[in-house]
Amino acid sequence: MERIVEVEKIAFDIDDEVTLRPSTWDEYIGQEKIKKNLQVFIKAAQKRGESLDHVLFFGPPGLGKTTLANIIATQMHANIKTTAAPMIEKSGDLAAILTNLEEGDILFIDEIHRLSPAIEEILYPAMEDFRLDIIIGSGPAAQTIKLDLPRFTLIGATTRAGMISAPLRDRFGMHFRLQFYNHDELAQIIRAASTKLSLVCHKDASIETSRRSRGTPRIALRLLKRIRDYAQVEDEAEIFLHRAQYALDELGVDEQGFDEMDIRFLELLIAAKGRPMGLGTIAATLSEDEGTIEDVIEPYLIANGYIEKTARGRVATPKCYEHFRLTPPEQKPNLFDEGLS
Repeated sequence: MERIVEVEKIAFDIDDEVTLRPSTWDEYIGQEKIKKNLQVFIKAAQKRGESLDHVLFFGPPGLGKTTLANIIATQMHANIKTTAAPMIEKSGDLAAILTNLEEGDILFIDEIHRLSPAIEEILYPAMEDFRLDIIIGSGPAAQTIKLDLPRFTLIGATTRAGMISAPLRDRFGMHFRLQFYNHDELAQIIRAASTKLSLVCHKDASIETSRRSRGTPRIALRLLKRIRDYAQVEDEAEIFLHRAQYALDELGVDEQGFDEMDIRFLELLIAAKGRPMGLGTIAATLSEDEGTIEDVIEPYLIANGYIEKTARGRVATPKCYEHFRLTPPEQKPNLFDEGLS
């Protein structure tokens, strides 16, 4: 069963996301510092009559990396071609994509940290010198053909910046980290989206929904659509606070945006009574993949101070105990740490 607060795209999100996605800087809410910098860099590139330098976006899923790439393309009056790193399996796949680009085009590669080393090697000269080196044949008869490429802009997006190799990361002229959104920003996004959905979402209802959206626009929009369903079943043309609260409670999303999986995870750490718990143990107990816990469940909990990630494992923080109205265990002195100090 898919979680309603899942940060990755779910099948039924794809069409609606395109419809609700902002297309201009004025429509794009949040990430103000990134917007301001990008506007400057885009204007400078246009004055020089050049393509924009390569851009790398990183941060948790659902914060607007793809949306930013599309807005950049619009502002640069450029065509954008979108792909995902797992789809580029062979060097020929990348060569086909690059040779079909035109001057000034933007190539957006999602999950760029999943490119294989062999593919990256082909990408280096393409990014630096706008040249494609193709090897034809094998052994002593192998020949290298150099093809000139039009000047293009590569926009990479990743949720795991640490997994990108240093040579690839260094070839991006701009690096931007997207942050979680605050409640006011998400409430604005929800009200703007409700207008596009031909709905009226009252301010208090949008704020309530934003509080349970884990700082992520993708989740906020998904919750809005499910609240709309509850309202329409009751023949309500507007979304009121009481309907939003009822729908979110029925969906199993509490006031902090936690669902059943988050609660189980936090209760597991609380049961450890202050002892660090390793990722493998957590994954086995919850019957979840370690990667899912690291990429999907933990980022929001860590960013909001509910858990701490230490060298010895995960620990529940006092804020976590406070959420469950429990008293944190007394902190025992760590003799090993004291010896190191």
